[in-house]
Amino acid sequence: MSLIKINNENGISEITIDRPEALNAMNQEVVAEFSSVLQAALSDKETGIIIITGAGDKAFIAGADIKAMQKMTAEEALIYGKAGQKLTMLIESSPKPVIAAVNGFALGGGCEIAMACHIRIASENASFGQPEVKLGLLPGWGGTQRLPKIIGVGRANELITTGKIINAEEALRIGLANVIYPQDELLSSARKMASTILRNGPRAIASSLHCIKEGLSVPIKEGMEIEAQEFSKLFHHDERLEGLTAFIEKRPADFRD
Repeated sequence: MSLIKINNENGISEITIDRPEALNAMNQEVVAEFSSVLQAALSDKETGIIIITGAGDKAFIAGADIKAMQKMTAEEALIYGKAGQKLTMLIESSPKPVIAAVNGFALGGGCEIAMACHIRIASENASFGQPEVKLGLLPGWGGTQRLPKIIGVGRANELITTGKIINAEEALRIGLANVIYPQDELLSSARKMASTILRNGPRAIASSLHCIKEGLSVPIKEGMEIEAQEFSKLFHHDERLEGLTAFIEKRPADFRD
């Protein structure tokens, strides 16, 4: 039985982790299927944006499968950790925007998957945390690397070392969430945001995401050079001409047709 559901409509690929009885926890099987489905969405020419969410109303992804981890050897843990890291890198490196629609618990690996997404929107009952230290572990899917960049080193140190779980309002305050919606409006709001993004130039979006990602790890002078080069490259494509012409002609740009 498939553990991942995917729905493609109007340029949006909606990926749902479908293990509500386990609060959508991630075991090796789920990681492998999720990676495969995500890769297919990235390769699909009709898909312009991706939404990730969890089945049910309690959890986005409540973390890794604790029972499965209890039986792992160090060698198996290394394989599992690298598989999770590969998945989060695939999300983070996507040229198509990825929105996390966080509909409940986003803990451990779930928080790490949410952080890898370009945008995180949360339901009012959402909660975020990296509680791995309470299990004698550490965040192994990029949490120690992404959380400081998103919320700052001091706050990341606090959340990771205390294992504290925060609610949606606190996540919004510190920049871990972009916006909060009522539970029953979360997915419709994610789709509305996705539709807004889809009206913009796909190459321009991909180039912008590339500049942001690459600029985080280099001095600003190098980041500005990356930006200048990407800006210039867009002038090789008709997308740029359509956007500028549409503006002058006072009409909506038609990028995707």
